[in-house]
Amino acid sequence: MTGDDRYKLFGVYLSRPVADALGDTLYETAGVVDLETYFDETADAVPQGDPGAEATDAFVADVLAEFAGLYDRADFEAADAVAPDEFVLVQLAATPQRVSEIRERFRAAETIQETDLRTVQTAILAAALGVSPTAEAE
Repeated sequence: MTGDDRYKLFGVYLSRPVADALGDTLYETAGVVDLETYFDETADAVPQGDPGAEATDAFVADVLAEFAGLYDRADFEAADAVAPDEFVLVQLAATPQRVSEIRERFRAAETIQETDLRTVQTAILAAALGVSPTAEAE
C-alpha cells in the first residue's frame, strides 16, 4: 500500500511528440534521461526524494491546477488523428490523491469529448507542454 512517504505510479498514453516533449521537460527539471524507462513498470510506488518522481508529481499538480484552461486549449481533433499504434505508455509518479484526481478529470474529459482516454491524455498534456499532439512543436 502506498503511504504518505511514497508516490503512486500511473500510466498515460501519449503521442510520440508529446512523450518526447514531456521527457525533455523532465530532463531539464530533474535530469531524467529516459522517461519511458525511468520508472519500473512492475512497481506501484516510488519513495519520496526520487527526483524524477518529484518532477512528475509537480507536473501533475500543475496540470490539475490548470486543467480547465488546458481542456479549453487542447486540440482533441489533432490527438484523435494519431494512429492507435503510435501512442506510447509513459509512467508518471504523483501523490495518491493527485493520481485519483487526474484520473477522474481525464475520465470526465473522455466522456465529454466522446473519445478514448489516450486522445484526451495526449491533447491535454500537449496543451500543458505547449506542443502539438502530432508534430514536434506548434
